[in-house]
Amino acid sequence: MNAIVSNSILDRLPAHLKQFIKPQHYNDYTAVNQAVWRYVMRKNVDYLSTVAHNSYLLGLKQTGIAIDSIPNMYGMNRILKEIGWAAVAVDGFIPPNAFMEFQAYNVLVIASDIRQLEHIEYTPAPDIIHEGAGHAPIIANPEYAEYLRRFGEIGCKAISSAKDYELYEVVRHLSIIKEAPNTPEADIIEAEKQLDALQQNMGAPSEMARIRNLHWWTVEYGLIGTLENPKIYGAGLLSSIGESAWCMTDKVKKLPYTIDAVNQDFDITKPQPQLFVTPDFAHLSLVLEEFANTMALRTGGLAGLQKLIASQALGSIELSTGLQISGIFNTVIEINNTPIYFETQGPTALANREKELVGHGTKNHPNGFGSPIGKLKGINLAIEDMSPRDLRAYNIYEGEVVTLEFENHIIVSGEIITGKRNLQGKIILISFKDCTVTYNNDILFKPEWGIYHMAVGKTVVSAFSGPADYNSFNLVTHTQSSQTIKIKQTPEQLHLERLYQQVRDYREGKNTTISRTKILEAVIEHHPNDWLLAVELYELALNPKDTELQQHVLQHLETVKLNRPEVGHLIDGGLEIINKKISV
Repeated sequence: MNAIVSNSILDRLPAHLKQFIKPQHYNDYTAVNQAVWRYVMRKNVDYLSTVAHNSYLLGLKQTGIAIDSIPNMYGMNRILKEIGWAAVAVDGFIPPNAFMEFQAYNVLVIASDIRQLEHIEYTPAPDIIHEGAGHAPIIANPEYAEYLRRFGEIGCKAISSAKDYELYEVVRHLSIIKEAPNTPEADIIEAEKQLDALQQNMGAPSEMARIRNLHWWTVEYGLIGTLENPKIYGAGLLSSIGESAWCMTDKVKKLPYTIDAVNQDFDITKPQPQLFVTPDFAHLSLVLEEFANTMALRTGGLAGLQKLIASQALGSIELSTGLQISGIFNTVIEINNTPIYFETQGPTALANREKELVGHGTKNHPNGFGSPIGKLKGINLAIEDMSPRDLRAYNIYEGEVVTLEFENHIIVSGEIITGKRNLQGKIILISFKDCTVTYNNDILFKPEWGIYHMAVGKTVVSAFSGPADYNSFNLVTHTQSSQTIKIKQTPEQLHLERLYQQVRDYREGKNTTISRTKILEAVIEHHPNDWLLAVELYELALNPKDTELQQHVLQHLETVKLNRPEVGHLIDGGLEIINKKISV
């Protein structure tokens, strides 16, 4: 299934999110890929049945995720639709704001690539085992699903720093080359040095950095229950056969989950030294709202404007009238920690209630936008609170030449052309011609620059990442700085793939005339270091029972363990699952 098959949930996605979606290309999954999926899922389901939150196993059934085959996105979506969700395939890491916004639309982002056999226990790159087997099952729990959606809704408004964007690109690059076969060790070391240097020089953590910590310690690596007897619900743990066992030992410190987790950084390349335990899923939402109360989204003010300026990226503020200004903010004038004037640079749009004001899109404001904030000098009543009669009394009226002096030395002088009101009747925008705007001796706007549009608002009540109205800007411009590496397979690898396919066909009853003994002989002769195919052959030797083949397989696996002691526990784990299944 190579085409992107949509449904009613995916149809709601805006174009700027759809640009990240790619076809799954299901037929590109090899027999080795399928064997890796099957091994991890069998190990996980066996172990996780005792340590995972009960939503996990129930969710596997509800979300249509099979143990024996990599999930097809089309099939997943058909079933996910029943619980109000959908899934899309993407190429590795995508920008954090986009990732969060997908969640806000009830859409799971699934990296469709799958880890190499060499990285079967853990990969730093997002893959379909992590996303499909980790994230998808738990969303069958309604309380958790709502937490995930709400997290996306709030998280996509978090303001990043300029360094966050740089860090995203470095992490993405490192995850790609670490997962790619045949990457020179020197390249990985250099990328790790670059990442370490950047991490040491990030400055104060941004909102996005802090909320990503919350995401990591809940959605990715969360535990639920009591400190003494926690259960797993985080996708990173659910999809890692190594770390799901490691995290349950006393070597990993268990802490109660509170808002303090925003300050705990993480390293995606190493097992986590501590984890946080939430008593229940509802508690996650309480902490999320507690953090959201600290965000510029809800606090606005000077700090919100400063965060937007530091981000050097598209963001928005909302004034007390409800007027929203979206653009790249570059200037704020402040007195006593209070913003009195702001400016954007480049294309800017004005909106109210997330809908662009007619005549105030980026074509109308291509070179930025600036406006005073606050109250007029000597008048207790703010402009936004004036009735039509009050406005007339102060000559704020069509055709009047007026000088508006604000409390903090901003002066706007010109002839009023018109004004715009919100649905509550508050004046939110006043347009002037022949207008001059000054601050002390500085000229902020000259008459020859054209019509001056003055935003009305006494305070900045909100500041957030992205535009107020996504239709105001062309955001379908993202290009990945690096692509997931696809290596052309060698003849030796292709031969091994064919052997894996023969075993899969035999197990599924598609071709039962294949000689399992000859396959084992081919593995021993041509691929002596491969272990997973021999484990699968051992399973086939038990049904129908072939004692001689069993012994040959076990002898070969012992040889592999001697030559590759690092995979010994993987071999033993695979055999244990098979023997347990046969004995049941």
